[in-house]
Amino acid sequence: MIKLILTWDIKPGNEKDYFAYVLQEYLPQLNKFGFEVNEAWVTVYGNRPQVLIGAVMDSNLKARTVLVSDKWKDLNEQLMDFVDNLEYKLAPHKGGFQF
Repeated sequence: MIKLILTWDIKPGNEKDYFAYVLQEYLPQLNKFGFEVNEAWVTVYGNRPQVLIGAVMDSNLKARTVLVSDKWKDLNEQLMDFVDNLEYKLAPHKGGFQF
C-alpha cells in the first residue's frame, strides 16, 4: 500500500467555491484514479498547512503513473484557483496519521 499525502492552504474569500470544487470534483476524481480517500484534517492552531488529505492505493506503480499524468496536472491546476501552497507526496502506508 502507498499513501498520497496532500497539503494546502485555502485562499481567503474562496471558501464557498473551494468546498464546492473539492467535494464535487477533486475528491471524486481521486477516487476515479484509484485512490481511496481515508482522512482529511484541518489545522486550527499552529504553523502548518491548513488542510491535509490522505488517500491510499494498493499499487505504488499505479500511484506514480497517476502523479505524472496530464489529468493529475489539470486537476491540481484547477485546485490552485482556490488554494495556495499545494504540496503532495507518496509515502509507504503505515496506518494512522502521517504528515
